[in-house]
Amino acid sequence: MKTTTFFAILLLTSSMLHGQGFVANIDESKIPAYTLPDPLIFNNGQPVKNRQEWKIRRVELIKIFENEVYGKTPAGKVQLSSSLLSEDAGALGGKAVRREIQLRLKKDGKEVLINVLLFLPKSVEKVPLFLAYNFNGNHTVSKDKDIEVTKSWVRNNAASGITDNKSNESLRGSDLSSWPVSEIIGRGFGVATLYYGDVDPDFDDGFQNGINSLFPEKRDSSSWGSIAGWAWGLSRVMDYLEKVKEVDHKQVIVLGHSRLGKAALWAGVNDLRFAMVISNESGCGGAALSKRIFGETVGRINSSFPHWFCENFRKYNNKEENLPVDQHELLALLAPRPLYVCSAQEDLWSDPRGEFLSCIAASPVYRLLGTEGFPGKDFPDLQQPVIGTIGYHIRSGKHAINLYDWSCFMNFADLHFKKQ
Repeated sequence: MKTTTFFAILLLTSSMLHGQGFVANIDESKIPAYTLPDPLIFNNGQPVKNRQEWKIRRVELIKIFENEVYGKTPAGKVQLSSSLLSEDAGALGGKAVRREIQLRLKKDGKEVLINVLLFLPKSVEKVPLFLAYNFNGNHTVSKDKDIEVTKSWVRNNAASGITDNKSNESLRGSDLSSWPVSEIIGRGFGVATLYYGDVDPDFDDGFQNGINSLFPEKRDSSSWGSIAGWAWGLSRVMDYLEKVKEVDHKQVIVLGHSRLGKAALWAGVNDLRFAMVISNESGCGGAALSKRIFGETVGRINSSFPHWFCENFRKYNNKEENLPVDQHELLALLAPRPLYVCSAQEDLWSDPRGEFLSCIAASPVYRLLGTEGFPGKDFPDLQQPVIGTIGYHIRSGKHAINLYDWSCFMNFADLHFKKQ
């Protein structure tokens, strides 16, 4: 992207990033001097020399992210069972099979119900599959009238007619622009989605609802937040997908947009069954470097969404320089698996350049493990993906996920899965 164009966008959107006494920095010249921690240096200062030592270092880094950022996943086994709610063997004009499955999670006499919407191309072969949360309920992804309207808590939205935290029939198919299911099926991929509020409702409820009801243990400053809870939920869906005969279990791609992109990254770190990870505009606490202090900051995100991360993360409010890790190390923890990160030109809140730089800084770990990492050095022009084992693009437009993004994801998956 040309520098003049980028800074013109900064100036045009500056008014969007003010509010509640917070003024976001969107000026590259005002970014403080910072030093990124080296993912290939042990906590004791010694260098990581080979793949075997990286396995040890990887455990060190995960523990830091658990203690200081996302929180620790509670212990305890959950019993998983499933039942078919509905099925259409001729969905999408006969191109696909559509199923809605209810997962039942049980532990210590308590249970949580999660509805998974699954589309599979009609194929004699096992297919690769995208797994991603949706923001507003499975019924918003498709106009299919047999898909249940979510019964879980949803955020009030007067424009959508939601005033009592309950969704309704009028929203059926309202998120089609984010879910080009027909195109995904046409490319030979399956897609599974679930409403993130089924797993953990997205408000500061003291961790009483959703999957937190299965883990009533006393919390402390390193207990998990909702990002980690949503990541855990993705792994439970993966448990189910391993039993679906039409799915290639070694080619499941975990994907997320915005806050759910943060969850997808953390899910990929903790669950090696995910063959590929895609982060769409995940920003602060996702793919963007925190120490740049650009757009949304650690202090701002913890103030706005105190339930997303563990309490220890609040120690770094307005003190990002004290963070013992940064988000390039989160990306490095996904190595050597393929990773795709993307940004939008007008989404300065998510710090596109910080997401790009994170890809570069994660690459030494990928190269240590024998893969290309990220091949780019210069910030790319719009709609010009840079592709290695790590891929990146920035497109025109706002904070969203659209058909262009999905097309890039499918191209990236085709490239890497065909190499196997």
